[in-house]
Amino acid sequence: MSATEDRASSWTFLTHHARVLLEIARDPDIRLRDIAAGVGITERAVQNIVRDLLEGGYVTRDKVGRRNRYSLNLDQHFRYPTEADLPIRLLIDMFTQHDDLPRLRTVDGAQPRSSMTP
Repeated sequence: MSATEDRASSWTFLTHHARVLLEIARDPDIRLRDIAAGVGITERAVQNIVRDLLEGGYVTRDKVGRRNRYSLNLDQHFRYPTEADLPIRLLIDMFTQHDDLPRLRTVDGAQPRSSMTP
């Protein structure tokens, strides 16, 4: 692997907080260990992120038996207006409903190379 490939694979456009939020949006009954596995971080990191999301008003948690069920406050805005003075609903919709969106094409009309497109 070249230095360019290694560097390109070490970052993402979404923070771990956004990725945890998306995992919860996809499955409100998800376990923290499953979020950790899906995001690729430790369960302890997920616990801290979920705590941040709870304290920030982005997520609520209800006990259902021995499990937790999460709900999102989709009308809560991004933390910093410089990111987007918009509700997080737009982020959630973009990533959880991407299968319903028309497939994007490059400028020359070809399908973009992406793991999100078949």
